[in-house]
Amino acid sequence: MADKIIVKELDSVAVRFSGDSGDGMQLAGNMFSTVSATVGNDICTFPDYPADIRAPQGSLTGVSGFQVHIGSNKVYTPGDKCDVLVAMNAAALKTQYKFAKPTACIIIDTDAFKQSDLEKAEFKTQDPIAEMGIKNDVIACPITTMVKDCLADSGMDVKAMLKCRNMFALGLVCWLFNRDLNIIAQMLQTKFAKKPGVAEANIKVIQAGYDYGANTHASVAHTYKIESKTKTPGRYMDIMGNKATAYGFIAAAEKAGLKLYLGSYPITPATDVLHELSKHKSLGVTTVQCEDEIAGCASAVGASFAGALAITSTSGPGICLKSEAMNLAVIMELPLVVLDVQRGGPATGLPTKSEQTDLLQCLFGRNGESPMPVIAATSPTDCFDAAYNACKIALEHMTPVVLMTDAFIANGSGAFKLPNLDEFPAINPPYVPEELKGTWTPYMRNAEGSRYWAVPGREGFQHILGGLEKDNKTGAISTNPENHDLMTRLRQEKIDKIQVPDVEVLGDKDDAELLIVGFGGTYGHLHSAMDEMRAAGKKVAMAHFKYINPLPKNTAEVLKKYPKVVVAEQNMGQFAGFLRMKIDGFNPYQYNEVKGQPFVVAELVEAFNKL
Repeated sequence: MADKIIVKELDSVAVRFSGDSGDGMQLAGNMFSTVSATVGNDICTFPDYPADIRAPQGSLTGVSGFQVHIGSNKVYTPGDKCDVLVAMNAAALKTQYKFAKPTACIIIDTDAFKQSDLEKAEFKTQDPIAEMGIKNDVIACPITTMVKDCLADSGMDVKAMLKCRNMFALGLVCWLFNRDLNIIAQMLQTKFAKKPGVAEANIKVIQAGYDYGANTHASVAHTYKIESKTKTPGRYMDIMGNKATAYGFIAAAEKAGLKLYLGSYPITPATDVLHELSKHKSLGVTTVQCEDEIAGCASAVGASFAGALAITSTSGPGICLKSEAMNLAVIMELPLVVLDVQRGGPATGLPTKSEQTDLLQCLFGRNGESPMPVIAATSPTDCFDAAYNACKIALEHMTPVVLMTDAFIANGSGAFKLPNLDEFPAINPPYVPEELKGTWTPYMRNAEGSRYWAVPGREGFQHILGGLEKDNKTGAISTNPENHDLMTRLRQEKIDKIQVPDVEVLGDKDDAELLIVGFGGTYGHLHSAMDEMRAAGKKVAMAHFKYINPLPKNTAEVLKKYPKVVVAEQNMGQFAGFLRMKIDGFNPYQYNEVKGQPFVVAELVEAFNKL
């Protein structure tokens, strides 16, 4: 053992926690990312968990992972490979070692590498480290035994003790990165406020893990620190994309002075939005867990008609089911936000994995001409702004809006600076003016082409809406062909007139030889690929789209400016096809993956360099 351990300062590091689904890896990862955000580091996380409710203990298919990338400057991705791998059992080491750098430090619980564990993980020998050819530094410690010893006087049974193993590993990682355990202790006391004994046990185990590292130096020559260098002063929290989305909806309702209604049906990976909003009745939020996806959307249409800010949340399979009710909102011209947290498909597909394969469904997956704005959030923290802006567009233009996120950014997290709502733009729904009383009909429009909104109960503005086409002037049911053509065009023009920000070009925007184009949750990986290429001397720029329908006004100008353009997306080319349809003569290169996993930056760089 060295007499004095050296503390090295790093710009960034990635840590991956892995173990059985019941080992609490998501909790340990979340707590480490939260304490890192609290001290001012930038963070990006990636929970990677199986679809099984609970796979057999120690099995290869039941491994759950959580990777967090922390940095002194801005970090855009969870990292291609990790610098520290925590493997709580043999199966975790077998399946997760591929995510570790050759220089990574590996932490294992030797108590979970017994003969039966090795057999479940399909190891052929008694020495899995040698069998896998691992040359990394390995911190091998009997975590299970030490947790039992630590809690021997707690009165807890063995099963309850074993639930604390993740906290020992977390304590060891906190020692490795010089993290303040007081912050984590406060988090545990809050989390287990009604179970102080459980909080005390977990805090004790975390301290034991920290002390183990400090007392033994855990076979490593260095510990590390990552100082914050770029943070704007303010209050920060580690926030997951789904929670940020929920907060964005609440903020929009508050700004618009409306009640918030969510009609939803549980579906992975969108359910957390329903869970989060259900906690906020005190803020005027009403949530209804409906009997199916159709009812969830139809109830939201009814809430919108009644004058609420109406939301319905789902994933790809639910968008299929909601399409008829979404179309009802289109023809009735009512504000509605449809949240699609995309996952792997088709059908049940890959429920816990991430894709961008719902784009064309969100744009066109309805009968008839049914134009609808589509927005795609770009990061976990951007989910707040994207949700707010989706509500603003829906309310001000009297239209349903699709907000697309995906499993990667919905379950991932980032360091979120708590916003000042006073700094956000006003939301002004086009309520029917009082002076139109007596002459108003349901499809009278303002200068932007939006139908005036008459909330039921307002004297003198009684009206009927429905799914049959209505006369533009009277609001009565109409089958007149000229009227239907007019109403179809008016609904399209209303969407076309929506003002969205220009798409921003990053990097070598004046002289790039290659423009990288993407949309939604791939922002961080594409940005990192651009940064690496520019650092190597390449002339590269990036244009990332958040507003997809309508497209920004400068889209054609940007896309036609550069010699080569590559559209990179996690589908088979849906956005590239949409851009070809909208931009005459545009024919980009494509980079497409449908793996259910985030892009790997190194693979992007290799592919883009070939262009």
